[in-house]
Amino acid sequence: MKPLVWTWFWLLGGWMITNCAAAEVVIIGGEGHDCRADPGCFNRIHPEIPMAARAEPGQTILLHTRNSEDIDLDPDAPPDPREADPQFGAVHPLTGPVHINGAVRGDVLAVTLLDIEPGAYGMTLITPDGLVSDAIAGPLTVRWRLNRQFAVSDALPGVRIPNASFPGVVTVLPGAAEHTRMLRREVALAAAGGTVYGPHPLYASPDSICGPAGTHKDECLRTIPPREHGGNLDIRYLGVGATLYLPCYIDGCGLAVGDVHFAQGDGEVAGTAIEMDAHVSLTTRLIKDGPELLRGAHYEGPARLLEIPSRTFYATTGMPLKPRGDVPPDMAYLAAPKIATLENLSKDLTLAARNALLEMIDHIQRAYGLTREQAYIVASVAVDLRIGQLVDAPNVVVTAILPTDIFQADQP
Repeated sequence: MKPLVWTWFWLLGGWMITNCAAAEVVIIGGEGHDCRADPGCFNRIHPEIPMAARAEPGQTILLHTRNSEDIDLDPDAPPDPREADPQFGAVHPLTGPVHINGAVRGDVLAVTLLDIEPGAYGMTLITPDGLVSDAIAGPLTVRWRLNRQFAVSDALPGVRIPNASFPGVVTVLPGAAEHTRMLRREVALAAAGGTVYGPHPLYASPDSICGPAGTHKDECLRTIPPREHGGNLDIRYLGVGATLYLPCYIDGCGLAVGDVHFAQGDGEVAGTAIEMDAHVSLTTRLIKDGPELLRGAHYEGPARLLEIPSRTFYATTGMPLKPRGDVPPDMAYLAAPKIATLENLSKDLTLAARNALLEMIDHIQRAYGLTREQAYIVASVAVDLRIGQLVDAPNVVVTAILPTDIFQADQP
């Protein structure tokens, strides 16, 4: 496919696109009502997925991305029947893949984010995969109004969330060998009772490869977990100015972006952040003879991306403690008889994180008069879970940090 080539520059807080002679921009995505109708969109991972466009290293790429649910986020829009699928078959629509000219297997692709323009609306909901959704199931869906500065919602009066946009998914395509290994290990984990979203042809795109009659319908990996190829990392520090380093497994790499968040706490604990449509501008660089990146992506950027969006904070802590007889939900599939008999697990970070989060949810309820579900939503979009220490066995410490300024500004 021949890419669209335009010229862009920044003016008065919005995009202005012309056809004057200047820097060329490759524009991808945004066609059709949903991902299935967009030739620049896909929502499964497989090495046979064809490239949607080509770009030179150093060239600006503008990707029109869809929200994680691939739905119309306008509060007045009718319900989308795909939302009822328990396997989340429409998640996540990705814009791409983009063939980076000159890239070959073994290269490292450096992806630098230049700008993210938010859509008009956002959404946050409690999902079954949230960190404590066994204790706070909801349902609660919050719709947000977005601009370049803040997100506000009638469902959370008095709360104003600063813009800290970033793409949840930045990925390349795996090669055939990597794809086979990833599929095999996830099938084995599912067979053992672990939480895995396996191949699911319903609402898959591209339909010809991953759909119900697709050529590889039982092999297409979901975009829900991250893997060595990048994917759904959901790291809030990957904002504008950050550079992400990904391994190229195929010639051209197959770069794609999606699941853009307006804001997210470090943990996305309810299962979603402030999900939105967005226009993402980025550029790439190829590194020959770079590191192998065997265990996952690397990234770097300005230190401001690590900061909380607040002048003040309140924090809670958690340790791996539990009542005798309880088995933490994420450990149940292991069927380890010792777990239920213990009140203290050794150096278990997930249990410590759950305890820190539940303490924070209790605090938000008491301090700000929110319901348990509302407090869980606030935690998902604004509270950071951070590791305190990993060495003081048996009790590692996780801390939950709430930026308190989000409650202090009047809504516009």
